Amino acid sequence: MGALAIKKVFSLLINFVLFAQLVSSLDAPAFSSNSSKEAIALLTWKNSLQNESQSHLSSWIPVFSSNLNLSRNPCNWLGISCNLAGSIVKINLTESSLQGTLHGFSFLSFPNLASIDLYVNTLYGTIPPQISSLSKLKYLDLSFNQFSGKIPPEIGKLATLKALHLGRNNLNGSIPEEIGRLNLLTEFYLYKNHIDGYIPSSLGNLSNLVILLLYGNELSGFVPPEMGNLSNLDQLDISQNHLTGPIPSTFGNLKRLTILHMFDNSLSGPIPSEIGNLKSLKSVSLQHNNLSGSIPASLLGDLVNLTLLHLDNNSLSGSIPTEIGNLTSLKDLQLDHNQLCGSLPTSFANMSNLIFLVLRENQLTGPIPQGIGDLINLKTLQLDTNQFIGNLPQNICHGGSLRYFAASNNHLDGQIPKSFKNCTSIVRVQLRGNQLIGDISKDFGVYPNLEFIDLRHNRFYGRISSNWGQCQQLQTLLLGKNNITGSIPKEIGNWTTQLGELDLSSNHIVGTIPKEFGSLISLMKLWMNGNQVSGAIPFEFGFLTNLEYLDLSSNKLNTNGNLQIGEHSDLKSLP
Repeated sequence: MGALAIKKVFSLLINFVLFAQLVSSLDAPAFSSNSSKEAIALLTWKNSLQNESQSHLSSWIPVFSSNLNLSRNPCNWLGISCNLAGSIVKINLTESSLQGTLHGFSFLSFPNLASIDLYVNTLYGTIPPQISSLSKLKYLDLSFNQFSGKIPPEIGKLATLKALHLGRNNLNGSIPEEIGRLNLLTEFYLYKNHIDGYIPSSLGNLSNLVILLLYGNELSGFVPPEMGNLSNLDQLDISQNHLTGPIPSTFGNLKRLTILHMFDNSLSGPIPSEIGNLKSLKSVSLQHNNLSGSIPASLLGDLVNLTLLHLDNNSLSGSIPTEIGNLTSLKDLQLDHNQLCGSLPTSFANMSNLIFLVLRENQLTGPIPQGIGDLINLKTLQLDTNQFIGNLPQNICHGGSLRYFAASNNHLDGQIPKSFKNCTSIVRVQLRGNQLIGDISKDFGVYPNLEFIDLRHNRFYGRISSNWGQCQQLQTLLLGKNNITGSIPKEIGNWTTQLGELDLSSNHIVGTIPKEFGSLISLMKLWMNGNQVSGAIPFEFGFLTNLEYLDLSSNKLNTNGNLQIGEHSDLKSLP
């Protein structure tokens, strides 16, 4: 017999002796009968867990005096709390590295147990239906484990239960109708499981419910209108499911609701105007559905506490109501990927707390309100792929916070705003596909955080400035299809070694290709086609071993057929 096997047998023998001593001392005056039964039940469950888990419960050992009478009860064990009579009322073993099941747990042995908290362990198997015998249970947290199987309908017998947390497990099957009998329930967490079927209408009976989290499952069917009876509900999240049909107008009765998240479903129909009755709302997220119709003016005009509104990736149409300017607390507004039309209300300028404004991929027209440039907290402004005309807001980046700016694929013209030259916070810029004009060497500054800039398909002119080389984080510089003139500066060799894409195509660039190009060791894509570059292709191009795409066509280059660039047989290399 190996040493490991002997150690295991010895451990089992000690546990058996302790267990036998405990049973033999049931009549000992230092320990009530109920307490003894509870201690035995805990030790029995401990012994059913994996060995490593048992080591985390090392304090779960009864202590005896010399005459074998029990001298310490389980009330002093890790995670165990008792009432004045010595009966266990609370088990809290959160993040205790427990591995095993609940099938060795004798629920019948704990008549006064009011709270079980096993959050963040590695418990698995099914939830035993015998859990219904805990007649005084108020709090049950089994979340962040690996429980599987169906939720036992017997849970509906826990009449005193106030909190039921089952999130982040592998539970499947449907939500039992019997959950609707838990009249005292205030918190029901079932997120991130594999629950399917319909949301039972019986959940509408839970009039004391404050938080309902069902997101990240496989629920289907309509959202039951009975959920509008949950008059005390503060947070509702049923996102990331397969729910269909309309948003019930009865949701307008949820007057205490602060969070309404229903994104990533297949909900259809209009947004009920009754949502505008929910004056306490702070966060509304309905994106990635099939919602249609216009945005209700009540939704934008009356929800003055709203800080987040996500309606993107739907089929919403019509214009944006001017009432949107009433949402002065709003920080995050995303209406992109819809069919919204008409001009932007000038009332946008009232939303001084805006940090994220995303309107891309719509059919919006007219000029961009100049007041948007005065939103000093703005970090993200995405207006691309619309039909905007006129100038960019003159005070864009005036507040010094702007990081992501996109206005590509519109009909914008005019000069680049002067305020943009000193926009040192900027990280990503997309202005492609407009009629913007400006001197490429004078109207843009040095941007220490810039990673990506796309100025293609505009009317920019002037010479390529060496200032771009001072943008030390720059990875992508796209200047193609403009009116850029002059030669490529030799300082290009001093440009960032992080530069991966460079587009100088379809301009009026002359002169030779500087050999300093060979220093751009991270370069993967280079477009120089459609210029008037002449001379030979530098031997140093052979140092560009990461190059995947090269287009030098439609120039005046001389070649001798000996160009060797990396080892890429699929490299497009056209003189």
